[in-house]
Amino acid sequence: MLPAARQRRIVDVVSERGECSVEELAEEMGCSKATIRRDLRTLADKRMIERSHGGAVPASAIGREATYGQKEVQHLDAKEAIAEAAVEEIRENQVVFFDSGSTTMEVIKRAPTDEPFVAVTNSPLLALEIGKEDVEVKLTGGSLRRPTRALVGPSAERFMDRTTFDLLFLGTNAIDVSGGLMTPNEDEARLKELMIENSQRTVLVADGSKLDERSFIRFARLEDVDAFYTDVRVPNDAREAFESAGVELTDGLDGY
Repeated sequence: MLPAARQRRIVDVVSERGECSVEELAEEMGCSKATIRRDLRTLADKRMIERSHGGAVPASAIGREATYGQKEVQHLDAKEAIAEAAVEEIRENQVVFFDSGSTTMEVIKRAPTDEPFVAVTNSPLLALEIGKEDVEVKLTGGSLRRPTRALVGPSAERFMDRTTFDLLFLGTNAIDVSGGLMTPNEDEARLKELMIENSQRTVLVADGSKLDERSFIRFARLEDVDAFYTDVRVPNDAREAFESAGVELTDGLDGY
């Protein structure tokens, strides 16, 4: 396994289990403990994990919002599968808003380049990615939040107040079937509210780790979402909640 792939897998394993020892990771990855220790130093320097006595814990487990760099390598296979399916939502000549985030990044990487559409985003990273192609790109403007690389604040909100979109690819930090969609930051929550208000169709793209989770601020209810793409098979009780809210559910995409 190449170092980059191994390190992505380490972040996934640590995130899923909550804590892992060097011995457990070495066995999981099929490599030496010395290699794992080097990987953990690299990942800790990038703030993708936290070192613990004899192993590692998730960086987000110590009370910090996960950074874009952490999210970028977590559950990458799941995000790629979600994106492969969700990108089929894009139609010719649409104005499509891409919310900032690592899953929406995978969607925008797969956006069609053989038919015209306008891409709008609050993420400079996503704008640069789609800007490689012959696609018209618009940025909201605003202040950059370093943890998530998202543009927020009054300038971004004024942009949203005077624009409308045919389609929105929306990300979230947490999905609670009774509480709705949630995020840790007030500025990002407000911008997400405006995205939804100004979009004709809202498509939620989120991997299974976001299900049955809660965060600080609710920015939407399930009824505000038109479609939800996820890698896991949604449990029956949650499935009933989505269906009652009129959400088109495309799940179990881990084998897409």
